[in-house]
Amino acid sequence: MTDAPFRPFETLLDEGVALSILRQATAGADDGELFLERKRSEGIVLDDGRIKTAAYDASEGYGLRAVRGEVAGYAHSTEISEKSLRRASETARLAVGAGGGTLAPAPKGTNVKLYSDADPMADASFAGKLDVLKEIDAYARALDPRVVQVSATLSAGLQEVEILRPEGTRLTDIRPMARLNVSVIVEHAGRREQGGMGGGGRFGLARLIEASHWKPMVDEALRIALVNLDAVPAPAGMMDVVLGPGWPGILLHEAIGHGLEGDFNRKQTSAFAGLLGQRIAAPGVTVLDDGTIPDRRGSISVDDEGTPSAKNVLIEDGILVGYMQDRQNARLMGVAPTGNGRRESFAHIPMPRMTNTYMLAGSDDPAAILADLKDGIYAVGFGGGQVDITNGKFVFSCTEAYRVQNGKIIAPVKGATLIGDGATALKQIRAIGNDLALDPGIGNCGKAGQWVPVGVGQPTLMIGGLTIGGSAA
Repeated sequence: MTDAPFRPFETLLDEGVALSILRQATAGADDGELFLERKRSEGIVLDDGRIKTAAYDASEGYGLRAVRGEVAGYAHSTEISEKSLRRASETARLAVGAGGGTLAPAPKGTNVKLYSDADPMADASFAGKLDVLKEIDAYARALDPRVVQVSATLSAGLQEVEILRPEGTRLTDIRPMARLNVSVIVEHAGRREQGGMGGGGRFGLARLIEASHWKPMVDEALRIALVNLDAVPAPAGMMDVVLGPGWPGILLHEAIGHGLEGDFNRKQTSAFAGLLGQRIAAPGVTVLDDGTIPDRRGSISVDDEGTPSAKNVLIEDGILVGYMQDRQNARLMGVAPTGNGRRESFAHIPMPRMTNTYMLAGSDDPAAILADLKDGIYAVGFGGGQVDITNGKFVFSCTEAYRVQNGKIIAPVKGATLIGDGATALKQIRAIGNDLALDPGIGNCGKAGQWVPVGVGQPTLMIGGLTIGGSAA
């Protein structure tokens, strides 16, 4: 389900003509760019022993932006032509008005490549991909007679990006992505429960379709389902919580990460606005946003404005030291861009977004952290969550959690939700494990209607005094 290699954009639009039109659109502006994108992707879903869907999508287009102060004019089209670009230039130009701005310096160049530009979809034939999904289904059902349904999704894509700036800078980036997700439903004595596992990154499908990779993934999905089969209703009330390493970092991402994005802080709508240089977390808490980890789902060689990605320290030993910035918000706040200007596609304007956001490891033994939990919840898996950026209040549902008393796991629980606010939770961190782990490559982040791939991570943590919303008093 692949087609011919990407055609150069020059075959559709002369670079000299495009640059001339872009300069007309941004004359007197502070910033701007022409963002060209071509994307191909496929996804195959097996459900209950049958192929449910098999989809292939291809798109291409451009977005032209002119920025002056806090205002940005943006126009986009799927028609990459001189005629279309001139119309877009007139629209974007409306934001500049009479002009008078000074064009911001171009991003610094980089030769760093954090991932291959090979097509991940080409690692196997369509028939071969179907065979892998069928093998997953058969393997899961053979593991345990209580398995009644198996779903598996194999997806991959390749995004080609080209950015042209008014001063003539031209940057390109080719970004692969692959992912495998498995869900298992088990039934016993009339009760059904589900467990899921997934993984992926900026690499080819070859890594995911090896049995040595997907068999442990299926094993884990089944383990979670069987744990939930024995789960009792979660308690409710104020309790201490121990979070497992890796994917539970999604709570950090939502409750804290969004509040450290530049636009929310420039507009003073974040709970962390105006707190640079102040203590906002317990000693020992260091949080980074790092887009430079090779092959990771949230990594980008350059962001969608052309700024090289970076390893940015946001919180250092509990002190707020930085925000994530795109070019516009960085300029308005008098700081440097951090490589966090991202957009979902050519049809979207860039904004400050996370890449791979994680907390560094501490020195505490994870087993000792759990042993110190007198009466609380040990949460190792999370599903959906919500956060209010203005006050940092969050609600997260647990997909795998346990009741702990006197340092011992008593029983798995279902229906547990964690409720709190990011600013308080940061200060209530009482122990930080030495077992930092990143998630397996399953994160997506939504903001202002745009979705981008991200990564999260953390070590085992103990947080004091979160509210547990459960189904038992």
